[in-house]
Amino acid sequence: MTLLTSSRARRIFGGWSANVFALLLALTQQIILIPLFLKYWSGETLSAWLTIFAAGNLVLAADPGLHAWSLNRFLLFKSRADCDRRTARFYGAMSRLFMGYTAALVAAMSAIFAVTTPSRMLGFLAEPNFNLSFAIVTLGMALALPTNLATALYRARGHYGRIGSLQAWGMAIGQVGQVIGVVTTGSLLVVTVAYVAGQLILAVFVVFIDVRRQFPSLGRLRSRVSLRWAVAQFQGAFPFSVTNFAEVGLSYFSVLLIGVFVSDRIAIAQWSLTRTIVNLLRGVYTQITLPLAAELGHDHAIGARDSLQRLFLRGSVILVLFASVATSGAVVFWPDFFVIWTRGAIPYDATLSITLLLGTCAAAPAFLALSYANYSNRGPLMLAVKALQLLLFSVLAVILILRVGPLGAAIALVSSELIAQSGFLLVIIVSETLSRPVRYGVVMLGIMLTTVGAGVMLGEAVRPLTPGGGVVHLFIECMLWLFSVTIVASPLISKKLRHRLIAAIPL
Repeated sequence: MTLLTSSRARRIFGGWSANVFALLLALTQQIILIPLFLKYWSGETLSAWLTIFAAGNLVLAADPGLHAWSLNRFLLFKSRADCDRRTARFYGAMSRLFMGYTAALVAAMSAIFAVTTPSRMLGFLAEPNFNLSFAIVTLGMALALPTNLATALYRARGHYGRIGSLQAWGMAIGQVGQVIGVVTTGSLLVVTVAYVAGQLILAVFVVFIDVRRQFPSLGRLRSRVSLRWAVAQFQGAFPFSVTNFAEVGLSYFSVLLIGVFVSDRIAIAQWSLTRTIVNLLRGVYTQITLPLAAELGHDHAIGARDSLQRLFLRGSVILVLFASVATSGAVVFWPDFFVIWTRGAIPYDATLSITLLLGTCAAAPAFLALSYANYSNRGPLMLAVKALQLLLFSVLAVILILRVGPLGAAIALVSSELIAQSGFLLVIIVSETLSRPVRYGVVMLGIMLTTVGAGVMLGEAVRPLTPGGGVVHLFIECMLWLFSVTIVASPLISKKLRHRLIAAIPL
């Protein structure tokens, strides 16, 4: 028995390969650019940029669930005989709705900026151009929201690689601009303009040019939007809106909370930089699940239960294995990297890092369950789960941040996610999807504990064997660890062994 059919494997692995470039660029944005910024900026200016960056990404969560709602509609249309006609009519109507919503959001945000001062609220009065930079990033990200509709169509039709590549190019343009801006001017304002420019160039190209090249039928029909229809779309999308904010927004919202409740500006940078590694890992896990979830959503729409079970279970194994290996490496080498990365300007907090890393790894199986729920129109379920998560986080964050600072935010994030998403959503999805949910849980937990434990022990074993210091020492010990992991995993090269292990995974 093979893991996936050949056509399905090509679509999924094609999506993963296209996302590698995007993930590398995310690594550049969130890790490699930080030492460059610190060379030209003070720690306070870096904190200001990280706060602005968080606010811009928080705006992405302002999509009121229309992205996921549209994706589910597109998946539903795939099973209909008049798929292209239905898709074109819905896309045309939803485009108008997206544009109208974006215009209203930009107008509302502009009005807020006219009467409030972000620098005063967030403690950056001494930072030149903070207010203007904050407004440019947040308004620019809002203008890019209509791209979500086209992205939903690409994913529903299996064009994961195409949209992944385009998003990567948008990121690359923005990053080149940021590097040029900080090196030539050292201006926070110039860097923010460059960052937004890459997002807007991508949005214009996708929305007005590329999506119609890929799907010519979109230009054949014009659709009108009635008030009743628009209200129905927002009602259907509401559960996805709550999910989107809880999944995307909480991480960045926590940065703003720490800015409000913690007087130490360096604490913002410490939290943001520590969250960087976790955000990157979460981004990788999400990218792994997206092609899988689209295929799972297709199986759900056509009622292919056997195929759905196999893909869900084996996709979970792939995700948990990757998450466990990545977490073990991060636990061992992140402290050394953090000190080199920040040049000692930002203090390292071991408790904060370990809490976030292990908590995210423990939540990894729920990432696939969440993506599948998004792609199978489980609106009421996701609404209940994410409302619970938001409530738990809000209460815990306010209480704990006031008492223990950034560590309180970490505890609030991890505990709310594990309780709501892993303890509730994952249990329900697995119980509905698989015939042996308890055995599934035992297998996933066993993989996680074994892999993380072995990875950490290998890392601690290679430390005394590594010569040198600084960057050279870190590079050599990472290479030794990777080599050791490769040796341990080498039996999986055997196709016969892989098939036996796959067959042993319980449905």
